[in-house]
Amino acid sequence: MLPATVLLAGWLLADCLAHEHQVPFRYQDGPFIAAPTRPLVWGDINIIHTTDTHGWLSGHLKDTAPEPNYSGDIGMLSSFVSHLKAEAEERNVDLLMVDSGDLHDGNGLTDGFPVGGIDGHEALKLFRRLPYDVMAIGNHELYKYEVAYDMYKNFAPKLHGRYLTSNVNITVEESGQLINVPIGDRFSKFQTRLGRNITAFGVLFDFQLNSINTTIQSPADMVQESWFKDAIAEEPDLFLLVGHMAIQPGSRWPVVFEAIRAVHPLTPIAIFGGHTHIRDCVQLDSRSMSLESGQFMETLGWMSLKFESDQVAFTRRYLDANMVTYAYHTGKHGEDFHTKEGKDITTGIQTLSNAFNLSYQFGIAPQDYFKQRVPTSSSSSVINLFASQVLPTTLKLSSTRGDIPAMFVANSGVLRYDVFKGSFTRNDQYIVSPFQNTFEYVQNISRSVAAQVVDELNRSGLPSLEKLYSENTSIDQADPFEVYSRWLQGQWERWNSEPSSSTENLTLGYVTTDACPGAGDDVPHQPVPHYPLPPFIGSDLPNTDYMDLVFVSFIRDSVLIVINEINAGNVPNVTDADVKPYTQLAVDNVFGLYASMVWS
Repeated sequence: MLPATVLLAGWLLADCLAHEHQVPFRYQDGPFIAAPTRPLVWGDINIIHTTDTHGWLSGHLKDTAPEPNYSGDIGMLSSFVSHLKAEAEERNVDLLMVDSGDLHDGNGLTDGFPVGGIDGHEALKLFRRLPYDVMAIGNHELYKYEVAYDMYKNFAPKLHGRYLTSNVNITVEESGQLINVPIGDRFSKFQTRLGRNITAFGVLFDFQLNSINTTIQSPADMVQESWFKDAIAEEPDLFLLVGHMAIQPGSRWPVVFEAIRAVHPLTPIAIFGGHTHIRDCVQLDSRSMSLESGQFMETLGWMSLKFESDQVAFTRRYLDANMVTYAYHTGKHGEDFHTKEGKDITTGIQTLSNAFNLSYQFGIAPQDYFKQRVPTSSSSSVINLFASQVLPTTLKLSSTRGDIPAMFVANSGVLRYDVFKGSFTRNDQYIVSPFQNTFEYVQNISRSVAAQVVDELNRSGLPSLEKLYSENTSIDQADPFEVYSRWLQGQWERWNSEPSSSTENLTLGYVTTDACPGAGDDVPHQPVPHYPLPPFIGSDLPNTDYMDLVFVSFIRDSVLIVINEINAGNVPNVTDADVKPYTQLAVDNVFGLYASMVWS
């Protein structure tokens, strides 16, 4: 038998180079998708909204419900918007399109770049072809300087003043000098097709995990700047606030809103937020509306404003992003629907997928494995699979300590998505866990201590997710996937506690409850079952007196604290000096390796 290091090297080489076992990077045309039943409400100004797309340019490609609800790619979206713009002209109204940021991290089309490339550089050449009037920056554009610089150098200039970074700067070298400048533009003033004046801003919450040589000013400080006061001095027909901030209570939007209201108490304000990945709507007053439109190219937000004497009537809608939705709202089908530009973008997605080898098949998953649709004790739980099978199988193979008994511990947040029955591809590997954290270990942990670690971690309240500031209660600074999970939990609990009418014809999907009048979801659904996740998970305990305790590097501090609390002074404290690398394998590689070993 070949040594484990040789097997691992061969697998890594296959991951990078192999082109056999390809499966089509296909688009949905088979599974049933429920259609809308009511037309869009058009106003004088109408706005399409996307946010937190995270590289999902191809839409969702799997057959398991509710994935087909979100099977539209951005080429189809381009065609959809083109037809809506034509309808807007016929109606003699305005139609705008905005995006609230987080274009990177979460899909192979952005993350699957080859060595020497830059995350998102190629994919965003396609994304910027959509007819956005305003785009804002997200925190995922700022984790790495090379990504932020790419946005400054290559993306923002192509938007010609429409990429707004009102409170985000980057330090760059120019003529031998370091200068601190906005990544995009601070604000934009433009006229709509019908001559309405718009003043727009692009705002990010006061994020603090940004890379060196990037700077985020808090929204509270931003509104005190002279440039901001000058920008809002002249009254437009609409203030358009687009940004990567939640719209729920505790967000920073009211700071910006109130600064404008102090000068213009009656001017309509449309706010488009993001970051928490949910569908939501609030109204800060009767002449404004705030909308958040989901995640991962699942949702298109729609807002309309109708000017009626001295009143403004707002509506909102959450559209499932698929061809059935697009055909219903445009009345276009087949070749009548697809524009040349839309088809070119779709072709570009396929070309990029091929270039990044995203259809490379590691194996064939024998069933669906869900993150939170089933309890973690279920054999259909991807959390259970990850802890009990994937980590022990792959990490032991890839480590020189594979013959030493070990227990494996991880934070459940390292898994971002379900694994679906059928082909498990390189793209699926990026989707299920895009994180590049490594694995570390502490040796000679007694069985009695190891047996308590996971339970104590889950009782401890210690960080298992991206807690930005424990002392700050801003909703923007909570982990977005935690907020999203609570939102799904609320849907499931309400569905089970409230009497409902017949559900026999309802498909799985989002069931949105928000603070705005009327029904927001374009298509009624029944919610996906949802079960809580423990913050930490672990493999089975080996039947031995002492073992290696192996853990994801991200949770090192939490693990050491708990080990020392369990030991309670009986033995010397475990410190960073006792922690060593366990393997060269990273979190984002383990599922691919497992699939190639077990599902091939």
